[in-house]
Amino acid sequence: MHAQHNFSPLIAGTMTWGIWGRHFNQQEMIELMNHYVEAGISSFDHADIYGDYTTEAEFGNAFSKSEISRSSVQFITKCGIQTLGGLRNNKVKHYNYRKKYIIESVEQSLKNLHTDYVDLLLLHRPSPLMQPEEIASAIEQLKKEGKLLNFGLSNFTPEQTEFIQQAIPVHSNQIEFSITHYTPMLDGSLNHMQMKGITPMCWAPLGHVFKQPDEQSIRIIEAINPLTEKYGVNVATILLAWIMKHPASIIPVIGTTDKSRITELKKSVNISLDDEDWFIIWTASMGKKVP
Repeated sequence: MHAQHNFSPLIAGTMTWGIWGRHFNQQEMIELMNHYVEAGISSFDHADIYGDYTTEAEFGNAFSKSEISRSSVQFITKCGIQTLGGLRNNKVKHYNYRKKYIIESVEQSLKNLHTDYVDLLLLHRPSPLMQPEEIASAIEQLKKEGKLLNFGLSNFTPEQTEFIQQAIPVHSNQIEFSITHYTPMLDGSLNHMQMKGITPMCWAPLGHVFKQPDEQSIRIIEAINPLTEKYGVNVATILLAWIMKHPASIIPVIGTTDKSRITELKKSVNISLDDEDWFIIWTASMGKKVP
């Protein structure tokens, strides 16, 4: 049986490595994997649907040609979303959490990733038709066969998490969280994970700060600029440090494929923002003082 690895303090998101973004060839993927691993970022986040069900296999082919040992990295993948077009003959976008489908999906991911186990499987989005006992039955079988080490959720509310957790323990929940999307900090989502010992992971950790030059983004950047000298890192790195200061021990999933940016963002792991600086940044995002 494989040892249960902890995940790295930042996770490499692979969504844009293939046709949904960079169109990397095999050599480029190998170089990027190596750069991430050398930077101490050893966990890779996938989903079956990335690249219309093609990116996982492209990554796996590249990984199998790399010199990286499987035991030194962690593979996260997701299942459940059925998209239109691509390799599936679906009539409508929908979710599938039938036992047979979950097992087939994981077995396909194992083939795609050239591995005999996945470190963490996440249910990609909640479905009104999901049945906790059926999901638990699939996960228990996969774990018993050594194909899966940990099970978690993605984009689930506390209530939906409890619903699943009545049948099977949940290791983590990957949610959207950032300085521009901080509601999980206020609506009980992160507190719930802290209470239940669930590891939060977050996608889109930089929010829309660099994507939308709106008033909120401008306020945030203006508030952080004076802090970049104090902490010796750039604005994006401080935004990750802001997330990681939260006591829920959130692991950001970073989607960058730029090597110098990866090296820079990794510095966030060693930065501890002062409480007041943390509130300065949050206040700038809200556009008003805390109540």
